[in-house]
Amino acid sequence: MKDHIRRRWLQGLAIAAGVALAFIGVRFGLVPRSATRFFGIDAPASPAHLHYVIALRDIWLGLLLIVVALLCDWRSMALWLAFGAAVCFADAVIVAKATAWTGPLFFHVMSGIYCAALAIMCWGEARRAASIPKL
Repeated sequence: MKDHIRRRWLQGLAIAAGVALAFIGVRFGLVPRSATRFFGIDAPASPAHLHYVIALRDIWLGLLLIVVALLCDWRSMALWLAFGAAVCFADAVIVAKATAWTGPLFFHVMSGIYCAALAIMCWGEARRAASIPKL
């Protein structure tokens, strides 16, 4: 695959992850009960402010990934996605212990795999970019 096509695909996949995370944040802000059930945590509605903390965190982290992807900062994308993969796998463990609902568990594991694979590809792109001599 040509370099510019590969980079566009990686950039697009990273932007898609950022948009998805920001959308998840918006969902936590607008319909927190539904969002908590969908993502596998059957939390009580009483600490509603906790849902808004999750919402803001997901929105700004999603927007950060989008901006880093638009800037084509491959190393930052790789690090963000690697940490994102770790969080997804940690969330899967939390869901497994809390409810063991297979849908949310599958979602978190697959999100972790997506982020990990993308992190590896972005790191490779960062290494390729660093090996090109500057004029």
